Amino acid sequence: MRQFIKLTLAITIVTAMTLNAKAERILSVDNLFTLIEQNSSELATLRSATAAADEGIAAARAARLPDINASLALNYNGNALLTNRQFGDAMWTHVPHFGNTLSLECVQVLYSGGAITAGEQLARLGKEQTLVATELTRSQQRFLAISHYLDLFKIDNGIRVYDSNIALTRRLIDDITERYNQGMVLRNDVTRYELQLETLLLGKVQLEDRRAIANHRLCNLLGLDVNERLVPDDAILATLRDSDTEQLWQQRALDASPALRRCDLNTQVARQEEQLARSEMLPKISVIAANNFTGPILTEVPPINKNINTWFIGVGVKYNLGSLYKSNHKLKQAKLNTQRTVEQRTVVVEQLNNDVQSAYTLYRQSFVALNTQQKSVQLATQNYEVVNDRYLNQLAIITDMIDASNVRLNAELQEVDARVNTIFALYRLKYASGTL
Repeated sequence: MRQFIKLTLAITIVTAMTLNAKAERILSVDNLFTLIEQNSSELATLRSATAAADEGIAAARAARLPDINASLALNYNGNALLTNRQFGDAMWTHVPHFGNTLSLECVQVLYSGGAITAGEQLARLGKEQTLVATELTRSQQRFLAISHYLDLFKIDNGIRVYDSNIALTRRLIDDITERYNQGMVLRNDVTRYELQLETLLLGKVQLEDRRAIANHRLCNLLGLDVNERLVPDDAILATLRDSDTEQLWQQRALDASPALRRCDLNTQVARQEEQLARSEMLPKISVIAANNFTGPILTEVPPINKNINTWFIGVGVKYNLGSLYKSNHKLKQAKLNTQRTVEQRTVVVEQLNNDVQSAYTLYRQSFVALNTQQKSVQLATQNYEVVNDRYLNQLAIITDMIDASNVRLNAELQEVDARVNTIFALYRLKYASGTL
């Protein structure tokens, strides 16, 4: 048992030395969110996707520009064979062997049945979807970071509570040891307080280990060196209590929720896909201009060894008759997809309403818990002082003192947790409403 206690003390000392060796960084919530914005790998990926979406818009807009095709060919022409209709009287006719063709064609679409416009809109909506996805990811990353951040804050306060109780217990041990030397108490009383001290030291070690894990995870999330010791800023305790009603939070969620905006964008995308399916059943009209420079002239017999340049300009109409019985199924499918996105929005609104109501209720409940724990600390402290006085006057036994000390320790730890939980509940409410 004593070897275990010595090992625990050694671990405590080594852990403390290791933590003190780390570079400390005091981190405010604003700094926390700034580091998330700068170093999050997921947000960096979405920023690249946004840049790609910009290029997609430019590519979709370019579909309105004319198509210009140019071709150049050099060829060797063989001699021609002439026969009568019965394949008799065959004779060879000389053909100029060197041939050349240069052609240029320009096509400008005048009417595409709405396909080009729908393509542009889909590209723009694709960028908006990427931006909304960025907002959702940013909110998720912030909420994850604030969870680790407040966990560190809670652990640090817990360690302070343990340090205070350890210092107090050591003073009591000194007092009881002095009384033991005077023959006023038994050795067993001193031993029990020494065991109480070891229990407190072990609890502190366990908290410091939890802190190391949370610190490591938060450093990785923020893109920082894992050897840095992150220290939450005490200014977060000044976070004001929000007095807005649940109805106001529900309205904020309807106005700001990225999840709802994503549903609206999905509906708009589905409507544009409807337009694309409908455009397949409409004619395509375009202006065509072409120029051909070719030689020799092989349409004459004998061939003429000269170049000829021809050109034309006109209007072309293209209509896929097969679309009348093929594309109607695509159009029906697109309409059903639009209906599905509209119905999906209703589901998201219901879920959002439930999440905000739950988060708001837990936020209000957190203050009730805090008030309860503050009262518990007050009562536990009073009880400890009364028992301590009774023990010093030999009116209480050592187990009463240990029980009172444990009750006060638990009350103080729970009060620290309750205080931080109110702050976490507020950020959870902001996350649920899409305003984080």
